[in-house]
Amino acid sequence: MGNTLRKPEKKRTGTVLLTAAILAIVFVLMVVLEQTIPATSSWAMLLTVIKKGAVYALVAVSMNLLNGFTGLFSLGQAGFMLLGAYTYAIFTIPVESRAAVYQYFNGGIVQFSIPWPVALILAGLVAALFAYLIGLPVLRLKSDYLAIATLGFAEIIRAICQWDKLGPLTNGSNVLKSYTRFNSFKFTVGGTTISLSTLAPVALATICIVVIVLLINSSYGRAFKAIREDEVAAEAMGINLFKHKQLAFCISSFFAGIGGAMLAMFAGTVQAGQFKSAMTYELLLIVVIGGIGSITGSVLASFLFIAASEWWLRGLDSGKFLFINAPGIFRNGFRLVVFSVIIMIFVLFFRKGIMGDKELPDLFRRRKKKPAGEEAAK
Repeated sequence: MGNTLRKPEKKRTGTVLLTAAILAIVFVLMVVLEQTIPATSSWAMLLTVIKKGAVYALVAVSMNLLNGFTGLFSLGQAGFMLLGAYTYAIFTIPVESRAAVYQYFNGGIVQFSIPWPVALILAGLVAALFAYLIGLPVLRLKSDYLAIATLGFAEIIRAICQWDKLGPLTNGSNVLKSYTRFNSFKFTVGGTTISLSTLAPVALATICIVVIVLLINSSYGRAFKAIREDEVAAEAMGINLFKHKQLAFCISSFFAGIGGAMLAMFAGTVQAGQFKSAMTYELLLIVVIGGIGSITGSVLASFLFIAASEWWLRGLDSGKFLFINAPGIFRNGFRLVVFSVIIMIFVLFFRKGIMGDKELPDLFRRRKKKPAGEEAAK
């Protein structure tokens, strides 16, 4: 009996150690790649894909937590990202740079700055606070009505941030800049500058995704899944539907806010026009392609989506693709046509996405052999 109990514990310990080893290798690889790939190289785009892919992976996983694991169809992710990006930028702009940034609003009303880690957490908390307030009325809606309500919230908050009356805080329709970016993450050792601008987003996204995975595997995560499967049965088991829905909504928005702050750190400027509804549709597409209910699928699909849209198919707009020069065929905008065809192929041949509802460890797990008698009965 004792040996039987120890086996699952050994398996869990082995999985944790293997995951930690893989992450350590990935982190070291990120540092090595950034130091060895020059900025003028054609492979420099790989670093951009990794940075932006890490940001999108976090936001896609946060969206999957709500849509895939809890069964709430929300389309407000871009709005929560906007709140996170603005919060981070507003509170990390150096005091001496505020006059130049808020040149039309007398330097703005915030005349102090806070460290970037504190601002990153504050960005998530502000998004979660708005999610809590918005969730009070809208989480009583279901299906398409919830999606429309959250999409409307995202559009409203985008318009409000560009309102001139809020200019001293949000800078109106002007951009926010001069705050701490990923490119600022570097240090010097023996006269050699080591940049961590690629490691930083990967590490931050990994930490947040690990927290989400732990949540999903907890009792709260099991309650979320029960609500997704059957609300009536979940309520009969004693699960408070509204409480757990609101919890999932706030947690998802918290990490979306952090993702928005990370996107601001990646882009270098923040403007409300960046966070259009199209961004939410992209994230939803990533979740569907990766597999609704799969964390691994959302992560893989994020990097594939960014690589295809930002790198692999970029040559189609300039008349070059796969070492073929055909300006008459490949012209500006043709990239979007090919990208749409690829998405259609994925939808047709991968109905449940790349991973379905499976995770990476499931691919390496050996199937148990069934008894001979059971096989004969079939």
